[in-house]
Amino acid sequence: MNTYIAFFRAINVGGKNPLPMKSLVAILEGMGACNVRTYIQSGNAVFQCAEIDPAQMSSQLAAEIKQRHGFEPFTLILDLAALQKACADNPFPEAEPDPQSLHLGFLAAKPRRPDLDKLSSLKKANERFHLGDGVFYLHAPEGVGKSKLAASAEKLLGVPMTDRNWRTVCKVMELAAA
Repeated sequence: MNTYIAFFRAINVGGKNPLPMKSLVAILEGMGACNVRTYIQSGNAVFQCAEIDPAQMSSQLAAEIKQRHGFEPFTLILDLAALQKACADNPFPEAEPDPQSLHLGFLAAKPRRPDLDKLSSLKKANERFHLGDGVFYLHAPEGVGKSKLAASAEKLLGVPMTDRNWRTVCKVMELAAA
């Protein structure tokens, strides 16, 4: 059995796109996953199953949610090794003690022509970013809610992304390692 992580964007946020975690667990189990665990209501699941194609299962899972709940969330499935690599490759380890300021944007694909110059022009003096392998790292000490860089990152990278703060990434890693 292999361990996988499913990240969803924009579910159970602000009353939009409600997806109870019990329902998510049932959907994943119906697709052959076992040992499904979730972390907080905003779309983080860890599960085990035989080897899968993460991109294909992401599409199937999003379609199943649409069929059952009427909306199709952006869904990204990573294997445990990819999440471990994302954590190990964090270019801003000094930001880890303030986990709300450090964000990892998990990318659906490798950006073909990311506009890094425009991203640089949008960042505040105390903000930093790094485009890694499948991850957009952002250190925003004043918070992402006030960051023009954070607000524009997905558009300027040119690929869908779902963002998690360092605390959430660490909690999901704990679930996956258990």
